Amino acid sequence: MSSLEKLRAHSRIARLAYALDTRTCIEEEDEGAQKAGVAILIRLGGNAEPELFFIQRAVYDADPWSGQIAFPGGRSEPGDETLRDTAIRETLEETSIDLRQCGEMLGTLDDLRPTARLLPRVIVRPYVFLTGGTPDPEMSHEVAACFWVPLSVLLDRSVWKETTVLAGGVEMSRFAFHHQGYVIWGMTERILSGLLGLVD
Repeated sequence: MSSLEKLRAHSRIARLAYALDTRTCIEEEDEGAQKAGVAILIRLGGNAEPELFFIQRAVYDADPWSGQIAFPGGRSEPGDETLRDTAIRETLEETSIDLRQCGEMLGTLDDLRPTARLLPRVIVRPYVFLTGGTPDPEMSHEVAACFWVPLSVLLDRSVWKETTVLAGGVEMSRFAFHHQGYVIWGMTERILSGLLGLVD
């Protein structure tokens, strides 16, 4: 049995696949908003436990999400036929992982948009991919770091806590996930919580 087949057969992934297949996703409509697609990559780790992939965005003054933990992805470009194409292209550009070669789309989560008024007007659509035989990522200049987190760790509520974060020079309290010095909050936390709610 291949690693992808083993991943599909895992009880939590089977539960996620069923949930994604039987629900109707919320698609936001806003002609004036930019559109973006992100990829949630899930692989089978060395201990036969599903793992999720995250990146840390490089620090840029013009990037409102500068330095934050994210899923690979970005804004749609004219050559992208769908936001799924956007997520695949951005993942390849940012990490060298080609989801057309090593990925299998499992489904789509609800569209989201930033809640802070100062952030860009954008609608983000998350796509869930299973990956088998994922190569080691080669990070672009847009990415400062990347890492995998076991699904079981993400489901441990003891590592989720109210946290003071800094955004745009302003301190605020947000619900966040803590792992080995990384803090996941904001849009990424909202996407992640939506996925975990379908698994747990």
